[in-house]
Formats: sequence, structure tokens, C-alpha cells
Amino acid sequence: MNKFLIFIGLITVMSVQSQQDQRIYHIIGAISADRIKSDIKTLADFGTRHTLSDTVSNTRGIGAARRWIKREFENISNQCNNCLNVFYQHNFIAKGTASRIVKDVDVVNVVAIQRGTKFPNRFIVMSGDIDSRVSDPTDYTSDSPGANDNASGMAGTIEAARVLSKYSFENSVIYVGLAGEEQGLFGGKGLAEYAKEKNWEIIGVLNNDMIGNITGVDGVISNRDFRIFSEPVPANETERQRRARRFYGGEVDGISRQLARYIYKNTKTYMPEMNPMMIYRLDRFGRGGHHRPFNDLGYAGVRIMEAHENYTQQHQDIRVEDGIAYGDVFEHVNFDYAAKLTAVNAINLASLAWAPPAPTEVAIGGIVQPSTKLRWKASTAATKYRIHWRETTAPHWQYSRVVEDTNEVTLDGIVIDNYFFGVSAIGANGFESEVVFPNSIFR
Repeated sequence: MNKFLIFIGLITVMSVQSQQDQRIYHIIGAISADRIKSDIKTLADFGTRHTLSDTVSNTRGIGAARRWIKREFENISNQCNNCLNVFYQHNFIAKGTASRIVKDVDVVNVVAIQRGTKFPNRFIVMSGDIDSRVSDPTDYTSDSPGANDNASGMAGTIEAARVLSKYSFENSVIYVGLAGEEQGLFGGKGLAEYAKEKNWEIIGVLNNDMIGNITGVDGVISNRDFRIFSEPVPANETERQRRARRFYGGEVDGISRQLARYIYKNTKTYMPEMNPMMIYRLDRFGRGGHHRPFNDLGYAGVRIMEAHENYTQQHQDIRVEDGIAYGDVFEHVNFDYAAKLTAVNAINLASLAWAPPAPTEVAIGGIVQPSTKLRWKASTAATKYRIHWRETTAPHWQYSRVVEDTNEVTLDGIVIDNYFFGVSAIGANGFESEVVFPNSIFR
């Protein structure tokens, strides 16, 4: 057989999965459904966590909830030799700023930073929401336990911190409880702006909003399906970038979409029993979540959540009507499922935190040629690179080739017109960065 054909065949059958690391399986096994259950119960028992609710009481309201979350992060830090920097991040929002802000309020996020050993200014973020609400978004006194929306995501974030704080990472990890989500995404907006002011380099944001329900209003019951929402291209792309996309492609290859693909592939590698569903949409139809403010400023961010929602248990006054029990209460949460989605987050946080920085200035060439050329700026701490390509209609990377001791490659026989391409960096430990889509053209 022709050597050229053998070469292409070998590339075609190559797996795009990264080298497996036993530490990832240990992380999965360490996630505790019982601890998540206990934390959800504690959060729900604050009665209401509405952003405008009581901040003085020690037993009720968002003030008591955020103080408890901060203490939990501090307790975790005490057990890892003060490995977490825990603090409040404040955002004053004046009455009338939005229709749901009916009085002045200090929207307070609870932040815990686990600093990286090599790249302390590079951050991968896991977030949950502190606040809750009932049917009327301005009702800040009625009981609003918010057990699934979003005590589940907040409890998952705390649990991820408990487990990952036992490890050391090259990049920094942020665990954060964001407030003000139900009033207009104010907590996420405040932290995203804070990150810009501090010149943080954010690898990606994993926003967890409702990770505890397996029984959908559509009648589907599944403890394996979950959704990853991601926007196609950055909201702040330039007109020049938009014009380039029209001619060269990339409509579904923005940084948030690459983050979603990373989570999908990593989950299928280490948790093959799970069914990640990539949703090509910023968020659910006509609705929003706390990854969006980060997307608005050009950061990669996705929403991870249950696949089958039950709307009778979201944003509802607690009541029984026509035989249906409405309300987001503790009894409706599936804690084993919440633990599975927490593990999905934890293994992706760890994998990205152990990975080298992704290559930059990735350029592509090969117009009217029988081959495709790629070159890039070398990544700090990378020992090799993986070249990815896929058919233009394929949702995931199909083929790959690993190269060493170079920052450019020619793929003979691979016609540039028929595929999309990307490059990722691999460290000495085998962990791989997110894929970078080419951002310039060369002849």
C-alpha cells in the first residue's frame, strides 16, 4: 500500500482522547452525595436567600447564607494549610437599576481562590448561585428554599472545593457563590468586571445552575443526561473578526464552544456512563444564567445543568394546586445526580488547572494547495501539541496528530477547504489545554 495512504489511515483512526490520569478517577470517587445533601439542606433551611432578603439574622435570609458559605470555604482552607484565599466581593446596586431591584442592595459574592503554582494569574472558575426566589421576583420575604435552584449548584461548588483543595495545580482555581442572579445577573457582572480590573486571565467559567433534578416536566427521568450551554462566538468580537468568519468559517468555534467541547470529551473519557448534551445556545430559550456576564466581557464560559427540568419546582410559591405540589423544596432534589454533575465539574477544573496554557496566535494556510499548514506561538510549559481537525458539519473534533519540538506543521493530503482545524497544548503530565481555532491566515 502507498505510504501516503497508510499515513492518512493512521491519523484517521487515532483517538482524540487525552492520556488518562488516575488522579481524575480519585477525584470522581471522592465526591460525596451525602455532603452535598447536607449542604443543600442547610442552604434550603435559611428559608429564603432572595438577594433583597434579611442580612442581619443568623438563621434566615441571604446574609446568613453567605456567612455560612464563607465559613465553609474557610473551614476547607484550614484543612489544606490555608490554600484558599476567601473573601467577599461587593457590588452596590441602587434601587431602580433594574425592575427587580426595589431597594438599594449590596450584592455580595463569596470567593475562594486556590492559587496555582506556575500560573497564579490564570483561573478556571466554578460558580453556583447563592440567591433564590418565588413567583414574584420582588417578593423577598416569603419562603423560598431554592433547593435545586440553586442550592444544588452552590453545594456542588463547595464540594468541589473540598475535594480539589487536596491537590496542587499549575493554574489557579476559583470556587464562587454568586448573588443577584435572579435580579439581573448582578453578581456575575460584578465579578467579571472585578476580573477585568485585576487583569485576571480566565481560562473558562463553569456556571452550575440547577444540577439536582432528574424528573422532567416532559415525563423523562434520567440521572445521566446533562446539558452544556455555550455561545457560538464571543459577544465582543470585532467587525473584522465577524467578516473573516463569513469567508473562513468558525461560526461554532468560539472560545466558549471550545470549552464546551473540552468538557464533553473529558467527561466521555473519564465518566462514559454520563450523557453530556452540547446545546448550541447561550442559554435556555429566553432565559439567562451567570456565565453570560463573563461572556459579555469576552471570557469563555458555559452553563452546566440538568437536562430535564421541572418548571413546577422553579420560581414558584410553595403550594398545592390542582393536585400538583409547587415549589423548589429539598424533597425534590436527587443528591446522587448532583454528585455526578459535581464530579463532571471537578474533573474538568482539575484537567484544565493541570494543563499548560493553550497556544496563541494560531495561523492557518494552504489555500489552493493539497495540504493544510498550521503554525502558532509556543505555549509556556507545553512539551508537545495536538493538531485537531474535523469535517465542517461535525460537532466534535474527529482526527488528531501529536507533534513535538515544533510550532508549525503541514498536514499533507488534508485539503483546507474540507475541514475545520485547531491546536491544543499538552504538558509533561499529559494534560491538554482547550483547543484554539485559527485566528489568522497566511500563504
